[in-house]
Amino acid sequence: MSTAVLTRPVPAAAALQAGAGRRDLARLLDQFDDLAENCPQLIRRPLGPVEGPDGPVELPRYVFVGPKGGGDTLRLGLFAAIHGDEPEGALGLLRLVQRLVREPELAQGYALYLYPVCNPWGYTHHARLSRHGRDLNREFWKNSPAPEIRLLETELWMHGFHGLISLHSDDTSNGLYGFVTGSVLSEFLLEPALREAERHLPRNRSTVIDGFRAEKGMIDDCYQGVLRAPPGLQQPPFGLVLETPQHAPLHRQVEAFHDALLTILAEFRYLSAIAQNI
Repeated sequence: MSTAVLTRPVPAAAALQAGAGRRDLARLLDQFDDLAENCPQLIRRPLGPVEGPDGPVELPRYVFVGPKGGGDTLRLGLFAAIHGDEPEGALGLLRLVQRLVREPELAQGYALYLYPVCNPWGYTHHARLSRHGRDLNREFWKNSPAPEIRLLETELWMHGFHGLISLHSDDTSNGLYGFVTGSVLSEFLLEPALREAERHLPRNRSTVIDGFRAEKGMIDDCYQGVLRAPPGLQQPPFGLVLETPQHAPLHRQVEAFHDALLTILAEFRYLSAIAQNI
């Protein structure tokens, strides 16, 4: 891959084009793979198998290891396209990785585990659900037989993440909003993330969003079975779900995710440093 690809973001729409009414999963992942081949800090570590467009495929996973910081390495899990008809989050993660390859210091002290397409079959077919009609974001910690859920639950157990971030797009919302779960830190991370994302899109300031009570675009309740930390943890990680308005221009959603994620990295690093010094 040329240096130009490493230093200039790939246009978001380029990763979505495919023939015969299908979205091109390989084209998207090729861009992650090309970055990994040219950047030793980005490692391709797929999981699998899961249902793909034409049979079993590996569930894509990438790990970006930033420069060592002053304390313990902070492990974050970043998840996108668990609803296959929401490709915006996958492109948001691609945009983030492109930036980190150019400026790895932005991820200082972090190991970022990236899962850009959690529902490969749905992504390819423009479908919210999996091949077997399951809403994968209602299946966590319910003894689900779905291979995507089993793999992701194993990841959530194994890595002891300090934080979990899920990227979604809502076709019923007129603005940005987010859910908070887990650690009490979650709310303190979501507000600055939404504030930065507002450089590109308005915030949804309705008092009820998606059926939940909301304040300034923040919701502290959630659906059962969403992607979250294993139940019963004594010290749960922070949990954030970032939602963009899906009918907004695609490039604005991608940039909103990019800015929100970089803000979370900076804020959580700062809060963790304070905690370690107390």
